[in-house]
Amino acid sequence: MSDFLHSKTAAVLTVVLVLLCVWYVGAVALNTPFQRDQDARAKVERSTGEFVVQTLNQKRPVLPAPHQVAAEIWKTTVEKKITSKRSLVYHAGITLSSTMLGFLIGTCLGIVLAAAIIHVESLERSLMPWIITSQTIPILAIAPMVIVVLNAIGISGLIPKAMISTYLSFFPVTVGVVKGLRSPDPMQLDLMRTYSASSLQTFWKLRWPSSIPFLFTSMKVAIAASLVGAIVGELPTGAVAGLGARLLAGSYYGQTVQIWSALLSAAFLAAMLVTIVGVADKAVRRRMGMVQ
Repeated sequence: MSDFLHSKTAAVLTVVLVLLCVWYVGAVALNTPFQRDQDARAKVERSTGEFVVQTLNQKRPVLPAPHQVAAEIWKTTVEKKITSKRSLVYHAGITLSSTMLGFLIGTCLGIVLAAAIIHVESLERSLMPWIITSQTIPILAIAPMVIVVLNAIGISGLIPKAMISTYLSFFPVTVGVVKGLRSPDPMQLDLMRTYSASSLQTFWKLRWPSSIPFLFTSMKVAIAASLVGAIVGELPTGAVAGLGARLLAGSYYGQTVQIWSALLSAAFLAAMLVTIVGVADKAVRRRMGMVQ
């Protein structure tokens, strides 16, 4: 076990180091034209080492270097109060609230739709194609319409963003739970019928427990999609708070370091949420005796 953990850790560290090297090379390559132009205007001659250092420390680089992004994240998380509007923690909390609300609604909606599809055969033929078709429409096209319509009826703030998160998160849950509810072996279903079990008893005693692994797997996808929906929902509103707002502000003022720090913070938040769902998955399955 120890050797496995060490090998897994080594593999992850190797991938991280390779990505950092590629990132640094990309930053030098993309920032070189601007730095060369600046040096030519100022009539400054630099050695290769000095030139590379300058390309990696520009105030508004085309591609910020990893250490610049890390410094920005440190400054806006550790050195700022959580209540400050310049704190990434504050903005992440705003985005997280709409993410969790949309995820909760989307998960519940997905489970209800899956249960209905399983028990009403006509719904699979009539409803499932529309559910699949709904995911072919770009979220960037839907988000402004959702926000405009809800604002027109007096609903603003958290709810519109949560609705966009719901739109992205209900689909994987629906598909996953449908597959999970159909996973019991036909012999098990025949046994339930032999015991004269009702459809409700079959659902709770057999279908639902069998769907738990599928449910949590789909929830991992859904919660990441919900975060994307929350961030996208902040873009057309011109929001002043949230990770989407940080992305907007960074794009308005050409602050690429701020943009990348918000992107990496969103990625970290998504990883944390998926990890929490994974921990809950193991706890529930252990409780049900599915994990040794």
